[in-house]
Parts: sequence; C-alpha cells; structure tokens
Amino acid sequence: MPTNPSTTDSLLTALCPDLRTALTRVDYTADGLLEVLGPDVHAALGRSEPVPVRRAARDAGELGTLIRLLLLGDALPRPEVAAALAPVRVEDAIAAGLLTGDGDELTAALDLRPLDAGTGTRWILSDLDDSMHRRTLTEEHVLGVGHASLSLLRATPTEPVGTVLDLGTGCGVQAVHAAGYAGKVTATDVNPRALWLARATAALNELDLELLEGSWFEPVAGRRFDQIVANPPFVVGPARIEHTYRDSGLALDGASELVIGQAPGLLAPGGTAAMLAAWVHVDGQDWRQRVSSWLPAHGVDAWVVQRDVADPALYVGTWLRDAGLDPRDPDAQERAERWLAAFEAAEVVGIGFGFVYLRAIDGPTELLAEDLGHGFDDPLGAEVDAYFARSAWLRAVAADEDLAWASRYAPSPATALERVYLPGEQGWDQRVARLHRGDGPRWQHEVDESTVALVAGMRPDGLALEDLMELLAFADGAERVTPEFAAQALGVVTALVRHGLVSPV
Repeated sequence: MPTNPSTTDSLLTALCPDLRTALTRVDYTADGLLEVLGPDVHAALGRSEPVPVRRAARDAGELGTLIRLLLLGDALPRPEVAAALAPVRVEDAIAAGLLTGDGDELTAALDLRPLDAGTGTRWILSDLDDSMHRRTLTEEHVLGVGHASLSLLRATPTEPVGTVLDLGTGCGVQAVHAAGYAGKVTATDVNPRALWLARATAALNELDLELLEGSWFEPVAGRRFDQIVANPPFVVGPARIEHTYRDSGLALDGASELVIGQAPGLLAPGGTAAMLAAWVHVDGQDWRQRVSSWLPAHGVDAWVVQRDVADPALYVGTWLRDAGLDPRDPDAQERAERWLAAFEAAEVVGIGFGFVYLRAIDGPTELLAEDLGHGFDDPLGAEVDAYFARSAWLRAVAADEDLAWASRYAPSPATALERVYLPGEQGWDQRVARLHRGDGPRWQHEVDESTVALVAGMRPDGLALEDLMELLAFADGAERVTPEFAAQALGVVTALVRHGLVSPV
C-alpha cells in the first residue's frame, strides 16, 4: 500500500538533510554510479536488466548497497542498510516512508535515483515502478525519471529567466531542473502524493520551490510566468482516470488541447512554454489544423514538432504495459477493447506525439507544425530561443520586405551541400541536391542549382541579397531579375533562415 502523505509529509522532508549527507558520503551520484558500474552495466540499468547491475554492485561497498536497495529493490539485511544510510536512522526512514520492513531485512518503499541534467547531481524521489519488479501501478502512482521526462529536460530551453511554472510536476524532476536557470520556480499538481514527493525532492536538493495543489492552471490563475514547462497527463484515450500521472479524464487529446490553449494566457510578454503533447490523427483531417485550432487567434508564435505517429493498437499496448499490465490478461484485454472502440468511434487512425513550444508575442498567432521523424542527437532545448529569434526576424521581413533584400546572409558553419547520384545510361546522374544542417534538428532542404549558387555567394562581408541576385542574373545572361524569380528566391531564403541553414548578418 502507498504511504499516506498526510501522516508522513514532515517526516520525509525532515529526513532529507541526513539522507543527503548519506548519499554524498557514499558517492550515490550520477558520476558515482557510472564509475562503479561501468558504461556497459550502466546501460543494462537503463534497460531494466537487474542481474548485471546486482553482480557489479556486490563488490561496491556501501554504494553498492544503496544501488541494490534503491534501484533494484532488493531486500537487504538491516545492519547493511543501516551502515549505508548513516547518519539516517533506519527507524526514521521506515516512519517517513522511505523504507519498509519490520524484521531482519529491509526494502525500499520509494525510488531514489541520482540525475545529472547539466547542473550536477540532483536526487529524485518517486514511487517504485515496475522496471525491476513486476508491479501494478495504483491510481495515485507518482512516476519517476522516465523517457518522457528526460526528453522534455533535453528539449527545454535553459536561458536564465525570472519565473518558471512547472505544470503537473509529479515527482518534481522538471521543477528541480528549472531551479538551475530560474530565479523562482512554482510547481503544481492535482495529486497530493506527487506534491509530498516533490517537496521531499526539493528538500533533498536544498531547493526552495513553491508547490501548489490544484487542477491544471487553477492554482496560479491570474499570474504570469517567463517560462512554462509541462509534461501533462497527455495519454490519448477514453475519458477516464486510471493513473493520474498519465490520464486526464478528458476524451482523446483533450488534455493537450487544454494545456496548449490555456498556457498562452499565463505567459509574460516574451515568455516561452515548452511542453510534451499528443494529438489524434483523424481520418481525412490534417493534424496540423487540429493543433492550430487549439491556439488563440492573437498573441502566440507556436512551433509544434511531431516526433512520432503511433498505430492505435501499438499505442494501446504500449500504455497497458506502462501501467504494469500484461496485454494477454483478461482485464487488460477488456481495457484494450474499450480503448480501441473509442478510437474507432472517433475515426482515429494514428496518435501523434511531440513537443509544443509557444512564445508570447504582440501580434496575430503564427504556427509552424512540422514532422521531425528523422533521428538527431542534439537536444532541442538549445534550438528553441534561436528558432523564435529567427521567427521574429521573419515577421519583421513580412512587414518590410526591403529588410530581406538589404540584408547580407551567411550559411551556418554546420550547413553542408549534399548531392545524390545514381547510376545512369552514361555514368552517374545527379538525382537530388540538398542543403543539410548538420547540427540541432538536422533539417534538410532540397534545392535547385540557382539556390546552390545563391548560398555559395553568401558571406558576412559580401553583397546584400538584392545585389547578389543581380550578379547571379547577370552571370546567367539575364538583363535583370524578374519579379517571379525574385519572389521565388525570397521564399527560398526565408525558408532557409527559418531552419537556421543561413542567417542574416
């Protein structure tokens, strides 16, 4: 049974100073784990394979004890646990809800793991998942550091800001991350157990977070923030709540609609929102129009990045397993039947997933929604502010086209020209030419030879675009730049600017 936060709130928080001392003393840190396990066994830990980790931890002293206790969920002798957690008293850890057991062996009642998201080790407390032991998760289960939360960490801009709102904080991992770049962090959640764990996580990391209980944006109504981060319960399905960390009680993609639609109203001027979201693909409809309809008509620059689209059956099976259910069990099959029936009734043919970025602007709402299904390693977080800066410049160009023609441009140092040749009747035939950005989201644009020549002529100390176009026209034997060619070239240049392949200088 989960620990009741109302009876242990102050106990778990009060335990944290001594617990921090113990974790630091045995080097229970992100670097400490990697050093003692080695890269291969550390990777096995990420794959939820306990045996290699247990074998490596047996000879790792008190650090190994905490690895087995807190990460593998092993039952261990009381004296061994007491030594590894000193100066924490075992009786206090049990009373606070960190450990369980009343005999000669103790087990962890919570997950406690180190995380380095770029500012050194932070420790995250959450409920035990089923990664190392089969468990069926309760409705109030508080998810720990999972793939979704890690992807949002990497996708969040971290330029210094004054205030951050973490909507639906869960165990507090996004709020802890935000504390590294924000002056003040406010975190909300509807689940009291989540706030109990987030409060302890904050204390364990010696952070001062404002934690508020309530549904969606209600706890912060009327306030404005420089940045909003959200990993909401965006799972798409029937209107029900089986697990608060993933189910919103709203039908289909209603949770994403609510968050995307209401977040702009809480952004300060120039503020940014970075969120995970999901949306349905309905037969005969464009998903981009669906997401666009959720935004207000004024005041938002939106960049929506679709990373994947799942088949409904695959989607349902994945989330059943996420809850610790075997899709072959009768109860799981009944849930799957209801879930897929709801999709069929709504003519859902796929479920899209990705990142939504919003920037508060003074003007009509703009939206770029695009697929980024190809692989790239660079985190999107570093790209967000640069994207919105380019977008602001393009709005200025839309208002005054002369700005584009009078500007000089330069290709990004990471922009490469690729040519693809295939065998032909007389040797190699070029089939396509691409400009490929080799960093960030790694965008690719197919281009013609005129564009290749145009970009080749761009340099910071070179000609303005207008003069460069005239030079290229003269080189091709034309007396002047035709309006049609000028419009086409300007469209190509602005598209390359939007994706950072070339930049105005």
